Amino acid sequence: MKFSKLDLLTLLISLFLFASCNESNTLGLDLDPENAIQGALVDTLTIQTKTLADDPTATTNASRFPFGFIKDPVFGTSEASLALGLSTPNSAAYSFGTNPTIDSAVLVLPYTSEFYGDTTTSVYSIDVHQLTKNLSKETNFLSNREYAFQNTVIGNFTGRVKPKTPFKITAIVTGAADTLKATSPSIRIRLDRAFIQTNLANVSTANLANNAVFNEYFKGLHVSINKSKTTGNGGIMHLNLADSSRVEVYYKKQNATTATKIDTVFTTFRASRSAGPIAATIKHNYEGTEIATQLADVSNKQYEVTYLQALAGLRNKISFPYLQSFVKNVGSKIVINKAELVVDLSTGTDVAPYLPAQRLALYQLDIAGQRALIADQSTTDYRYTGNFGTGFNSASKTYSFIVTAHVQDLIDGKTQDYGTFLAPAPTALTEYSILPNLITAHRSVIGSRTNSSNKVKLNIYYTKID
Repeated sequence: MKFSKLDLLTLLISLFLFASCNESNTLGLDLDPENAIQGALVDTLTIQTKTLADDPTATTNASRFPFGFIKDPVFGTSEASLALGLSTPNSAAYSFGTNPTIDSAVLVLPYTSEFYGDTTTSVYSIDVHQLTKNLSKETNFLSNREYAFQNTVIGNFTGRVKPKTPFKITAIVTGAADTLKATSPSIRIRLDRAFIQTNLANVSTANLANNAVFNEYFKGLHVSINKSKTTGNGGIMHLNLADSSRVEVYYKKQNATTATKIDTVFTTFRASRSAGPIAATIKHNYEGTEIATQLADVSNKQYEVTYLQALAGLRNKISFPYLQSFVKNVGSKIVINKAELVVDLSTGTDVAPYLPAQRLALYQLDIAGQRALIADQSTTDYRYTGNFGTGFNSASKTYSFIVTAHVQDLIDGKTQDYGTFLAPAPTALTEYSILPNLITAHRSVIGSRTNSSNKVKLNIYYTKID
């Protein structure tokens, strides 16, 4: 009996090796010869692609916040505005003292990594308004949510932005000489002195008792691009609002012990995620573009190019409608040795400053319609591969993804094809996420299977095991 089992095992191994020695080919175009894996010939698989609007997403927990306005000849316009909650200078009640007089007040918004657009020629006009509702009591902070504000402009900055240029300011030190201090690269927006005098310095100390009371009184600030006064193509910058954004207030008050003396005071009202809600509003306008045409088309028409855009803009649905037919035509059960999805950037769509996304996310929908990692990317799956791709190859101008386990599961019926999606991802692999991306502003135009030179294709190496 032992010899019978051994003979059967030997026969199966021989059949497997014989199948693997058949002619080598791929489904799709060529792979790197160094990575070549033997497999049978098949070239009939069709891939369908479709441009879709991405989902709105929560903004309050963003590691960096988008802000700005950009005009793109292909993607239309995109803009990002901010709603900021403020906190009092102290955890206890704050007092401006006796006879306070405001010298100046500045809203400081530090830059962080990721700027997309033009810093050289564009002139940005940034307006600050007061919110009409208490931001700390809001519960919906989705990226498509807008926040009402007062009509009066209480602050403005007009000029070029310099995301990488630090500068120096004169720092007021209470009871000592002023000093020159270096600051990190920031947008510094001077606020209306009369507004700060009336709404902060002159208010009852009861309104400054604690953050809850203060936010009910003051509401918060809204910061947006004044598009009518902004020139050039603009850009989307990203801001560090985790702990260092703030309103700096410089004022004079009567000395507490000597009425004839005047103290010069500096204080801050924090406008940061750690102090209160911070929310972004994202708007995309595709009017008059090919994108608008594709979004309005409910058919399965295959266009030569499709579109991907960060800031919860555009994603791409990829379908493999003939996988089961492919298996049926092969006439036996198959094992996928390697499957690689290769996506070509459309020629001529990566001209500065409109550079392509440096990384894409690939994900699927589960039975509940929620985003989920494909098996090749899931650390809970034994077939997980840490090198699953996603990065942009600037030499070949392609993105590539290892999808071996994902395709095998689709073929075997272990995964229902509720949709496989591509969307821009953060540039750094350590920030990789399948959620709608707000922390970069890149976009990409990619080819489809109907494109004569730039395609999306699937390279499959497989073995018949019947």
